[in-house]
Amino acid sequence: MTHVVTESCIRCKYTDCVDVCPVDCFREGPNMLVIDPDECIDCAVCIPECPVNAIYAEEDVPADQVAFIKLNAELSTAGGWKSITKRKPALPDAEEWKDIKDKLDQLVR
Repeated sequence: MTHVVTESCIRCKYTDCVDVCPVDCFREGPNMLVIDPDECIDCAVCIPECPVNAIYAEEDVPADQVAFIKLNAELSTAGGWKSITKRKPALPDAEEWKDIKDKLDQLVR
């Protein structure tokens, strides 16, 4: 199994999760992070670190977020997103976006 970053991360991109990841499985896009399923060791230390509750174990992904399983795999490899291993500041307007739902249309690939 792997862990999955879901829609809540879009337009926020808090990177608290990156600091605790022992295998550097996070990939950074313009306005979201994803987890490379081939690198994730299913340790779950990232879950409590996410301030917007965007990370789930694959088997616990909410039904309305299941598309993010495939999206994480796609963007972490074919998307050209680079590994991120150190915490960075969240996006400037993250606080405004953190409680917004249905943000998939805001994803920048």
